[in-house]
Amino acid sequence: MLHSFIPPHRYFAYLSWAQVAEMDDKENVVIIQPVGAIEQHGLHLPLAVDSVIALGVLGKALEMLDSAVPAYSLPMLYYGKSNEHSSFVGTIALSATTLTNILTEMAESLYRSGFRKLVFFNAHGGQPQVLQIIARDLHVKYPDLMIFPLFVWNVPNAAAELLSPKELALGIHAGDAETSLMLTLLPEQVNMDRAVSEYPQGLPQDSSLSMEGMLPFAWSTQDLSKSGVIGDATVATTEKGDRLLETLSSGWIRTIKDIYKFKQPSTDSVS
Repeated sequence: MLHSFIPPHRYFAYLSWAQVAEMDDKENVVIIQPVGAIEQHGLHLPLAVDSVIALGVLGKALEMLDSAVPAYSLPMLYYGKSNEHSSFVGTIALSATTLTNILTEMAESLYRSGFRKLVFFNAHGGQPQVLQIIARDLHVKYPDLMIFPLFVWNVPNAAAELLSPKELALGIHAGDAETSLMLTLLPEQVNMDRAVSEYPQGLPQDSSLSMEGMLPFAWSTQDLSKSGVIGDATVATTEKGDRLLETLSSGWIRTIKDIYKFKQPSTDSVS
C-alpha cells in the first residue's frame, strides 16, 4: 500500500481536498516530509536503506503519537543528494539544485493550502546541509512558515549503549546501526552472509580534521571503502534494531509534540 509503515490515518495523501480545506487549526498541523535516498549500502543491504529507516521510524512514532496532536506524513521522497556514492552502480542521485527545487515547490504548495509547520524528516547523511539551506530560504521568503530540517538520528536514542566506541566514531554508513535497524524493519531484504566490517583507512592522524564533525574534509565513499560499507555490519542484530527503533520513535514522539507547540520567535512579542 502507498502508506508503507505510516499509519493510514496519518498519511496526508489519503485525505480528500475537502478534508484539507476543513481542517481545524491548520497553521499548527505538523506536516512531515520524509526524505531518504536510493544509494548503495554495501553487498548485504538494499539501495533503499535510508528511505526504509525514515519511513519505519516515522511510522512507529506516528502510530504511538497522541491522537490529539495533528500530524501527517507526506509521501516519501525516495531520491536525495547521493553523489558521494555515485561510483557504486545503482545509486540514483539528485543534484542539490534539483532537491532544492522539489522541496521548495512542495513547501510552497502546502503554504498555499494554509499549512505553516513543515518538517524535513531526513535519514540520509549526505544532505542535512542542503535541507538547512532550503529551510532558511523558505522562512526568509515566508516569515510565517516554520520549517524544521531534522535528521532521524539526532533525537535521543540507544546507539551509545549498543555500539562499540569505534563504531560510534567511524561507523557512518551501512554498519552496525543501519544494518540492525534493517533487520528489524525489513529483514527479508538483509543478507548477513555478505555483511563485512570495513573501516576507512588513511584518515589523518593527530589532526583536528575528520570525516564529519566540527572540522570536516570533503570525501566520496570510494575514498574510504571498497565494499561501500563504512563500519562493522557483521555484529548487527535484530535485538539492537528493536532497541534502536523503540528509542528513536520515542524521541520523535517528543519532537513532534514540541513542533506542534512551537511558536516562531519574534521581537514583536518581547516587551
